[in-house]
Amino acid sequence: MKTIFRIAKTELSTLFYSPVAWLILVIFAFQTGMAFSDVFGGQLRSQALGYGLWGVTSSVYTGWMGIFTGMLKNLYLYIPLLTMGLMSREFSSGSIKLLYSSPVTNRQIIWGKYFSMMIYNLILIGILMLTVVLCLFTVKDMDVPLVLTGLLGIYLVICAYAAIGLFMSSLTSYQVVAAVGTLAVLAVLNYIGDVGQDIAFVRDITYWLSISGRSYQFIEGMICSEDVVYFLVVILLFIGLSVLKLQAERQKCSWAKTWGRYGGIVALALLVGYCSSRPKLMFYYDATATKSNTLTATSQDVMKNLDGGLKITTYVNLLDPDYGSGLPSQVKSDFGRFKQYVRFKPEIEMEYVYYYDKADNESLDDRFEGLSDKEKAEKLCKILNIDFKLLLSPEEIKKVIDLSPEGNRFVRVLERENGQKSFLRLYDDNQKHPSEAEISAALKRFIVKSPRVAFLTGHEERDIQKTGDRDYNRFAESIYFRYSLINQGFDVITLSLAEENIPEDVDIIVIAEMKQALSPEEEQKLNQYIDRGGNLFILGDTKRQEVMNPLVEKFGVRFMPGTLVQPSEEFISSLIVGNITEKVAREQPVYYRPFLYGYKIVMPGAVGLEFDPSKGFAMYPVVQTNEKGCWDERETTDFLDGKVELNPEAGEVEMAIPTVVALSRKVGDKEQRIVVSGDADCVSNGELDKGRNGIRASNFTLITGTFKWLSYGEYPLDTSRPEPSDNKIYLGRSARSWVKFTYMGVVPFLLALTGIIIYVRRKGR
Repeated sequence: MKTIFRIAKTELSTLFYSPVAWLILVIFAFQTGMAFSDVFGGQLRSQALGYGLWGVTSSVYTGWMGIFTGMLKNLYLYIPLLTMGLMSREFSSGSIKLLYSSPVTNRQIIWGKYFSMMIYNLILIGILMLTVVLCLFTVKDMDVPLVLTGLLGIYLVICAYAAIGLFMSSLTSYQVVAAVGTLAVLAVLNYIGDVGQDIAFVRDITYWLSISGRSYQFIEGMICSEDVVYFLVVILLFIGLSVLKLQAERQKCSWAKTWGRYGGIVALALLVGYCSSRPKLMFYYDATATKSNTLTATSQDVMKNLDGGLKITTYVNLLDPDYGSGLPSQVKSDFGRFKQYVRFKPEIEMEYVYYYDKADNESLDDRFEGLSDKEKAEKLCKILNIDFKLLLSPEEIKKVIDLSPEGNRFVRVLERENGQKSFLRLYDDNQKHPSEAEISAALKRFIVKSPRVAFLTGHEERDIQKTGDRDYNRFAESIYFRYSLINQGFDVITLSLAEENIPEDVDIIVIAEMKQALSPEEEQKLNQYIDRGGNLFILGDTKRQEVMNPLVEKFGVRFMPGTLVQPSEEFISSLIVGNITEKVAREQPVYYRPFLYGYKIVMPGAVGLEFDPSKGFAMYPVVQTNEKGCWDERETTDFLDGKVELNPEAGEVEMAIPTVVALSRKVGDKEQRIVVSGDADCVSNGELDKGRNGIRASNFTLITGTFKWLSYGEYPLDTSRPEPSDNKIYLGRSARSWVKFTYMGVVPFLLALTGIIIYVRRKGR
């Protein structure tokens, strides 16, 4: 070991007597300072402008704007310049013969050279640490483990680069050739992950060999054993190859024996790498304060209770616009969407089934006008270099599964060993793919009965199958809307009391703006449901008081006789901007953030609610109007052209009026829950898609909160995370200038000055 240290010391002395080592340090420090001052200065500017900061640590160091991410992109330029002379210099000067004649072993030579690079790499990390020191003393509750994990990832990367550079330097006496060779190997390792991804046998090998993105998990605060093993394998592989190269030079061996040794060490490295990539052999550590790289506790509970095997089959229709997400070349990246789940259930299997069938794809129809579906698929296969034999025909896919209810779109079927199935879809939004909430909801269906929601029909209620502005298809059963009930874990049906009794498995009944009263027979059926403790979501509206009051009066609720008004210069006076109450925000977490950030529930034409506690129900308002500027208008009915004025003589009183109330009572051993809304438009298709200048609306919070409460917290799943506490910097905007001066000027200058002094002193000897 002493010999290795002596060689390392000698190599470092030689390295730091050359201007290249110092020049790299200066340039690296300048780039670090420039990146840090820009990002950190941006945080200071945002804080000075009054914007709230969110996760300062991750904002400064991670993500596409973070300094760790930016510096990582440039590291491949530095290392070849440092490593190109490690062994090449020995060969070109002839000093290698002195080493061969000395009692120093090949391993000692290589490890000594490499150890010097490890020390130099620590200096590079030290330059990055200077930025961490400032943040440590100025950022509130800095996420230190996140930063240290990122530094570890960067250090492993440059050490891997150094090992590759050392090997390339051992192959030639020309330093330039060694540098170019190192760049070539790094380029291969960066891009090899895209090679052969459409070939199953090759896919796993090339994907594992790729060094690209290996350190990003570290930078984001996640340590995975697979990535650690990868870097160690790469380092040991190239060091081993370097030792074998010197051994071949020092002891003449046959060609077969030499290449056999090379092949053996490469095969061993691939074997170790393959074993480390097996899900059951992977270990993880999430260093982030909020555990942002790990499933939330809600999802972990689901995975804990999900026993047995699980298979995820992805059905990809080549004629569907979203076919690209599941192509053979995208299988490995697609797997990453479920990696957090595989962490907790390594036995998850993934399968891909390809087919062609009629799909809603106007763009494709226009481009391939006049061609049959089969001809379109054949043409796409030629363009995408896909074997057409891989695709099932419409007749063949129907024998496997009928996907016509899904519109033959991209869909995944989750299946347990016992035959239970659940669907995961792509959604018509910018994110497209399901998030943790949707995936976990689909999995939870296997272990918990999905609440069954019945929408009452037969009295001109809002229709869940129509897509008109006033209807409810979007939030109820649209398979393409991420937040619809069926995508959040509920089962949805329609219910006609005139034709059938209420099924025993119905958990929630929705009654949305009846225009006709219930018949005595229907009322009897509904009362039986209510008496057994069934939950309800009742939505009234203007001009429906006469029909709907008999329904809600039995709960102690009454729809007020007029129409709520909230006069303003910008909007029609009947547009009510309701406030989430503090009580509901405290008791139901789903409402807390919208309440905290001042989001409103907008109701375009609402009826106020009154409550009589004598009916045995406990009540609290969920949404209510402002105390000032709002009243129950009982005279004016033309809110577009008519003038609205407060008239106390007509019973109009300016006050806070509930527009949504929650009711509860004990029925046997269960708590019956009922939500009544004075407006049915607030959750309609049109209103959910509508935005108004100056109003921060969050109407969907009402849907989420209501159904979560009515389902006793089962669905929708709460996958929210705690807010990061590093949300403040104890510096003013004026600090930007001296931060920039220090890190872009002082630090590089001191490094340059140190290098010049050492160089001059050496020349003076």
